[in-house]
Amino acid sequence: MKPPPFSYHDPRSVAEAVQLLSTLENPKLLAGGQSLMPMLNMRFVLPDHVIDLSKIDGLAYIRETAGALEIGAMTRQRDIEFSELIATKHPLLREGILNVGHRQTRNRGTIGGSLCHLDPAAEQVLVCLASDAIVTAAGPGSERAIPFREFPLAYMTPNLEPDEILIGIKIPLWPAGHGYSFLEFARRHGDFAVVSAAALLDIDAGGIIKRAAVALGGVAAVPLRMDALEAQLVGQKASEDLFRSTAETCRAIDAVADVHATVEYRQHLAAVLTRRALVQALSRVKR
Repeated sequence: MKPPPFSYHDPRSVAEAVQLLSTLENPKLLAGGQSLMPMLNMRFVLPDHVIDLSKIDGLAYIRETAGALEIGAMTRQRDIEFSELIATKHPLLREGILNVGHRQTRNRGTIGGSLCHLDPAAEQVLVCLASDAIVTAAGPGSERAIPFREFPLAYMTPNLEPDEILIGIKIPLWPAGHGYSFLEFARRHGDFAVVSAAALLDIDAGGIIKRAAVALGGVAAVPLRMDALEAQLVGQKASEDLFRSTAETCRAIDAVADVHATVEYRQHLAAVLTRRALVQALSRVKR
């Protein structure tokens, strides 16, 4: 199939892109194109204007500043995959990236494009939720910071105004030696996950859990942060028995059903993957 006719724009600055987005009728932003182009070809979206962000300088970077990683929205997934800084400081993000599509899609796909597409099973979306990321959006004359917990409004609906562009992501770093794990169940490698789980653990020298983060993707219309489960873990001695009992609470999730899985099967996968992710995160803790 072929995309519908549209006018193409390639702005050279964020301000120019915002102006186009604010003034054109029925525009659509193009980042890496790994989601938008298939949707255009299948006529799922019918924009009158496509605004390509790839010519804007300064939107692709990976850097560490004041206890956090900062990543430009147009940073390619391949650059994240091979970043030594990412691998050292936030290995969960790299592990999540390795589950994204295939090498060819990661060559073109961008982290900002994935976050704005906001598929509830998307790996980068889940990592940002588990990591308490903060995204920055640029609009007419101003920028605003959005905690990632507040970014998903509904199914594939990000918390962005019609004239705003996502320009950057800030991910607070966990202490050195923390445990991490990203697991997903998919029909085939490279497919979107039926269910995925991300876990982070900070454990003291006595084995007591000081901090925990658990997030699930693919089970609901938006990715889920498991706050109640985390609260059950903090202050407890880390063990497989603890992880097994707390993971069972995932069977009460208000899950969705589709052609790939029933509600009950998604709930089962959520419990199993959460337990496995916590066990793997514990095995990676360096005290």
